[in-house]
Amino acid sequence: MESKKLWLGLLFSVMLVVSMQAQQISPADDATRKLAVDIFKQLIEINTTDSVGSVTAASEAMAKRFRDAGFPDRDIQVLGPSSNDRKKNVVVRLHGSGKHKPVLLIGHLDVVEARREDWTTDPFQFIEKDGYYYGRGSSDMKDGDAIMAATLIRMKKEGYVPSRDIILALTADEEGGTSNGVDWLIKNHRELIDAEFVLNHDGGGVLADHGKPLMMEVDSTEKLYGDFVLTATNPGGHSSLPRPENSIYELADALTRIAHYQFPFELNNITRAYYERQVPAATGQRAADLKAMLKVPPDPDAVARLSEDPIDNSTMHTTCVATRLSGGHANNALPQTAQANINCRILPGHTLEETRLTLEKVVADPRVKVQFRENDNQLLDHGSNRHSYVPVAPRKEVFEPLDKVAAKMWPGIPVLPDMSTGASDGVYTNAAGMPTYAVSGEQYDKDDIRAHGRDERTGVEAFLRGVDFYYVFLKAVTAE
Repeated sequence: MESKKLWLGLLFSVMLVVSMQAQQISPADDATRKLAVDIFKQLIEINTTDSVGSVTAASEAMAKRFRDAGFPDRDIQVLGPSSNDRKKNVVVRLHGSGKHKPVLLIGHLDVVEARREDWTTDPFQFIEKDGYYYGRGSSDMKDGDAIMAATLIRMKKEGYVPSRDIILALTADEEGGTSNGVDWLIKNHRELIDAEFVLNHDGGGVLADHGKPLMMEVDSTEKLYGDFVLTATNPGGHSSLPRPENSIYELADALTRIAHYQFPFELNNITRAYYERQVPAATGQRAADLKAMLKVPPDPDAVARLSEDPIDNSTMHTTCVATRLSGGHANNALPQTAQANINCRILPGHTLEETRLTLEKVVADPRVKVQFRENDNQLLDHGSNRHSYVPVAPRKEVFEPLDKVAAKMWPGIPVLPDMSTGASDGVYTNAAGMPTYAVSGEQYDKDDIRAHGRDERTGVEAFLRGVDFYYVFLKAVTAE
């Protein structure tokens, strides 16, 4: 109960709009902005995909940056599993006074695959065009890596002594590889990254509508990532003798049932507060629907209308979608096997096995097997009991300075703790007992989210303002 009271009290204090007369943030540091852009470019142009890229190359490049900035070798570690030389992580420490336990900053260096033929520009070339920076990882999340690295280098050069050690871990395989760096560090070198709490740049940010800032989001919990595989098999045969029993048709029917299924509506303490704080600023049908959705029981028509928006739908439901297909072995033969990958983002509190069983029930076809895919691509008949954790009460060390800085840089917008509809390495740090918050000062438009997609980009001004924000924010977090 005390935790709940603390959460509610802090949430309402965070939501208060600071006076418009508040002093403005000090002028941007041009040298840090230039450094951040240089690091950003360097990282974009190092291919860190799982298939052919090297996170190690990026880690070593960052290690050199830190050494050149004056960090001693003992405070820079490049390390990772011996089984894969391409998946080493870099950990750097800026020593503080020791008044408080450390804060850990995390960011992944790996990126999703990208094919040149799919893009207007080369995905592994850093391109500035029409007010945007283009490149794979420009928004997920080499922009954040560059901002955090440049911030620590600036602090080191200034001789800043924080009240707590600041640890930065730039890691491998957040995007689905088999050598996840945060997980590996926690299991093998906890002493290097142990912290009181974690700031994750892979989430949050200033949500805008056609350039107009609406709110600053702070991911205080997240959904759980899970892959599942549907497999239909058949004896096959000659294509001149077609039969109704066809593994591709059976798989197609199963995928159609999944496409039409919606997981139950559900709010947790973070998402309920997220929507409650939107009500005062909402207008028209959305305002009415938010109020009706927040009632107990919720109005199903209001939930249905809100669910038409992809972000709201994903916030209120577990979601599963087909992402890959394969099938057949010859153009002139009936298919013996057809297979699909189903990617799910699961609400906190629900396990991977619970989700697998739901998919099996929805498919409702004994000819289609539903299995769980582990990170190493092993297919299992029983899913893991792993689940995303219910969020803890927000820490005042994070939200009080965030509220003040945001009010100065984006006057009038609320700071809203929310749930990430994706997934991040926060699932590992939260499970290890280190409360994790995704905080970013970069502005992004709700209708131009290109992470994992074609022509991924981030705004030039949004990035530069994000550089300014992070230095002021991190200094405020570690000042006392």
